[in-house]
Amino acid sequence: MFWRLLMCCLLAGGIDFSWQASAQEKPKAEGQSSAMTATIAGQETYRSYCASCHGLDAKGNGPAASALKKAPADLTFLAKKSGGKFPAARVSSIIRGNDFIVDHGLQGMPVWGNAFRAANHDETMVELKIRNLTVYLRSVQQK
Repeated sequence: MFWRLLMCCLLAGGIDFSWQASAQEKPKAEGQSSAMTATIAGQETYRSYCASCHGLDAKGNGPAASALKKAPADLTFLAKKSGGKFPAARVSSIIRGNDFIVDHGLQGMPVWGNAFRAANHDETMVELKIRNLTVYLRSVQQK
């Protein structure tokens, strides 16, 4: 299952191991909040790593979705499914690879924490990418 998903992501262009730290290291524009910077950086990470399965709109309709046994989750309803509160700690834990998700198989959704580590070799950058991705996912929640 993992290898099939990995191939789908590769074919859809969802894995970008040539990631550069530029999104995390861009200087903030005057008046731009750190939350806005995190959201923008998280969106770039999302597009590189998640959109091939979950779609650009995070609704589970990415180009690789049809090749999967189970449709990817609609990530815009995470807060609604958690009683109206965005489950930031759980989302970060899933991205990091600490939480097992049955639909993903044996960590079949590529564990992006591991992928970030392989690309960066810097735990601080890995944690920053996970945090920014979590902030971005919070920003796309349905009201």
